[in-house]
Formats: sequence, structure tokens, C-alpha cells
Amino acid sequence: MSFLKRSFYSLILIILLLLAAGHFLPTQYTIARSIVISAHPEKIHAYVSDLKRWPEWEPWTEGDPTMVVTLGEKTQGIGASQSWQGESGNGRLIFTREAETVGIEYDLSFEQGQYRSKASLTYQALGQSSTQVEWRMSGDVEIPLIGGYFSLFFKYVTAPLFEEGLRQLKEKVEG
Repeated sequence: MSFLKRSFYSLILIILLLLAAGHFLPTQYTIARSIVISAHPEKIHAYVSDLKRWPEWEPWTEGDPTMVVTLGEKTQGIGASQSWQGESGNGRLIFTREAETVGIEYDLSFEQGQYRSKASLTYQALGQSSTQVEWRMSGDVEIPLIGGYFSLFFKYVTAPLFEEGLRQLKEKVEG
């Protein structure tokens, strides 16, 4: 058997093994990061609950300067929404729960609703002057054979952005 033929068969075998392994990888993902901010939840909520204030701390637009964000008619409270388009993709979010002392929950959809996630920014008061803020997102990449790889990649890319966003939120609130 020639070297070229062996190389071809080896490549096919590697691809088949990767696809088989992908079948067993979990397609569900959860990303969660937290930070302690020296402020009461109400002060933090002023930045988190109003989509007009998200550009002051969120990391997404820094990563894609072509991103254009369009705010919905409502920017605060349940039903507040925004959509975006850019080189990195498009999507939409809508607030589904909101409470000044607890935080927000929102639904996310990417690529015209093809991929959906649930996300939240929640607060837990720690004594008199500090609050732990957790940013969490979970979803399921339901693509046969390769969804597990996308799930792993999504976690790898998104977790550092959550950390950066929380760091910037802390700077804004404490600054």
C-alpha cells in the first residue's frame, strides 16, 4: 500500500473517530462566573437592569467593532429587549424576570433563533456593603455529531467574556 493511500485511510479514520466521539459529547452547556462588588444590589441593578447602560460594561461590542445594537421600545423591566448584528453573528435578548434585589433573567437567541439560551445576572448580598454578582448562561447546541464540539467551543469563548464583563461592571459600580 502506498504512503498516499495509507495517509488517506488514516485521515478518514481520524474523521470517523472525531465524529463518533462527538456523538458522546454533551450538547448542553452552562457557563457561570461571579465577582464580589463593594455595593448594594440596588446600585448594581441600575447598570444591569437598563439595556441603555449595558454598553458601559458589557464586553461583546469590544470584541466585534462591526456590531450594531438596536434597543427595543422598552429598555428596562420585563419585556425589555435588544437585537444586534455584526461580523460575529446576530441575535436578540429579552428580559423575562427582573427584581432590584435579585437581578435579571433573559432569553437569548442567536442566528435568527437557531440557537437559544437562558441567561441571568443575579445578586446575593454579602453583609452590609458587598454583593456577589453571578452571570450565568445555559443552553443546548442540538446539532447531531458536532453539537458537543460547539458546546465546548462556546464555553471556551464565552467564559472569558463573562469575566471581563463582570470586571468592567465592578469598575463602573465601584468607580
